[in-house]
Amino acid sequence: MPDEEFDPDDNYTSDPERTEIDDDASAEALVWQLLLVISPGDEDAALQQFGAFQEALDGGDAEDIDVVWLLKDVIDWKSGFHIEESEPGALIDCLGELAARFNLRIDWGVEDPTDAAFLARVSPDALLETAHEQLRLDGYTLWTWETGTEARAGWMTLSSDDEAMRVIAPALGIEVRPAAA
Repeated sequence: MPDEEFDPDDNYTSDPERTEIDDDASAEALVWQLLLVISPGDEDAALQQFGAFQEALDGGDAEDIDVVWLLKDVIDWKSGFHIEESEPGALIDCLGELAARFNLRIDWGVEDPTDAAFLARVSPDALLETAHEQLRLDGYTLWTWETGTEARAGWMTLSSDDEAMRVIAPALGIEVRPAAA
């Protein structure tokens, strides 16, 4: 009988049908998995952010905190974004930075996405949808998570990691959805 123990470095590649998290998986192991998924091909970045996460825990237990808010601070403008709804220019900049990590560029459909007239008429949801649609063409998914505020927050993954995201995020108490949803 095969060994079915949770492997934090597996990244859900051994069994594409696996859709459950091992109940024994710690919150820190799940955070590590999430960081690997939102840093595809860049384990060094995931490791650096995991170190920052552990440092921010300051000896505490990840089971006792709202993980997403600590993660937000660790990954912001590196592997994720958290931008106020009233700042579409910052959202464009941050999504551009995230896409550039994978040598991608987002076409916002205007000559100058920093133009004040464009920024005044575009909604954060429209920007997220545009970015999501373009990133899907290149094999990536732009995800957002529910902040409970007027801010927009999320991260990018490989589209092949969509199922892993749908498993890992809820196990951490993070309500995620594709940005175009």
